[in-house]
Amino acid sequence: MALFTFPGGVHPAEKKDLSKNSPIEKMYTPKQLMLYLSQSIGAPSELIVEVGQRVKTGQQIARNKGIISVPLHSPVTGTVKEIKKVMHPVQQKPMEAVIIETDEKGEELDYLTPIEDFSKSSNQELYTRILEAGIVGLGGATFPSHAKYIESLKKPIETVILNGAECEPYLTIDYRMMLEKTAEIVEGLKVLMKVSGAKNGIIGVEDNKPEAIEELRKFETDRIKIIALKTKYPQGAEKQLIYAATGKKVSVGAFPFSVGVIMQNVSTAFAVYEAVKLGKPLIERGVTITGEGIKSPKNVIAKVGTPVQEMIDFSDGFTGEVDKVISGGPMMGLALKDTSSSVMKGTSGILVMVKPEGKPIPEKPCINCGYCVFACPMNLEPNYMVKLIKSKQFDKAVEEAGLMSCMECGSCAYSCPSKIDHVKTFKTAKRVYSALKGRK
Repeated sequence: MALFTFPGGVHPAEKKDLSKNSPIEKMYTPKQLMLYLSQSIGAPSELIVEVGQRVKTGQQIARNKGIISVPLHSPVTGTVKEIKKVMHPVQQKPMEAVIIETDEKGEELDYLTPIEDFSKSSNQELYTRILEAGIVGLGGATFPSHAKYIESLKKPIETVILNGAECEPYLTIDYRMMLEKTAEIVEGLKVLMKVSGAKNGIIGVEDNKPEAIEELRKFETDRIKIIALKTKYPQGAEKQLIYAATGKKVSVGAFPFSVGVIMQNVSTAFAVYEAVKLGKPLIERGVTITGEGIKSPKNVIAKVGTPVQEMIDFSDGFTGEVDKVISGGPMMGLALKDTSSSVMKGTSGILVMVKPEGKPIPEKPCINCGYCVFACPMNLEPNYMVKLIKSKQFDKAVEEAGLMSCMECGSCAYSCPSKIDHVKTFKTAKRVYSALKGRK
């Protein structure tokens, strides 16, 4: 069977056996939650509650500020205990967060009104529901989901693609969602096809998940197809999956709708289903808690705002000497400074790495082997970009070598025999270039 794929990429050790056979568990509700007002790409939400105020589960506590922003809802029934600035794990700077203390008396729901038959709803009504529910991309990118459909309200697109690749090593929550919430995911896809006017729906799943492919194919129709993707990283990246599934190339700086496509994660489709059918805002999500440093790796549904340390305790704590705790996967995830942060809408995994045996291998000079060039899924020359950056030729790195097209997937660093940390270099260079440009 021919597998759909893209040029470039790497195949790191998958490490999914740690948690892939663990059914999704519902985690207990913590006594206290911490919700960052910045939960997505774009502007942070604007708080509309105050200290001492009682809130219900699903109640909006912060409104969106502009199009590229989402509202925030309380995941629990309780009392606003505190509003303060804390270190944001993604932004890496102090940002506002709201602390909610859970009410021990029980839960009171304040959901949106369910839409019984979405086929009778207008595109605008469904677009508004996705916005009102505060849904963002749950694969990790956290782009506000409603914003992807603005152009489709003017002109219908051709295809909605659901990303079921889950190409990051260790992570298995999307796999379990596809096994356990299959019908709901497909129903969510139908909603997204309706709101965008798309005639076709595609769900792409890597071929290392045959059970998920088999389950999803039970729901195939003339308009919805399941395709098997070659297991390769970063198969789930937006431009790479669109090319693999359709053969269409999204130009540098362009959005997928420019080629008639919108892409969402399978877990995002499930959140859309709940928002429409149940009126439930995005107040919880699936998370994989895994790694050699976790005693009992598992997949859980956890409230947004749940402390990371409580997630780790729920999995029976650490084992071995901990090296890193990562939010997300090992390739594009973010290493946390400590476990005092909390689960966000974009938290797909909590990965605990143990300290490796022996001394770390030091970075060596580039030997011009070209491995990074072959691995780059964006058809860039990482070795050349590093040389330009180290010689402080930032303009040339951007304008000639395409630095801003780099999606920081880490394929170059993974394949490098000299252990050069390309991604760190590129991230720093982008910040320097933006700062220099801002002064002009």
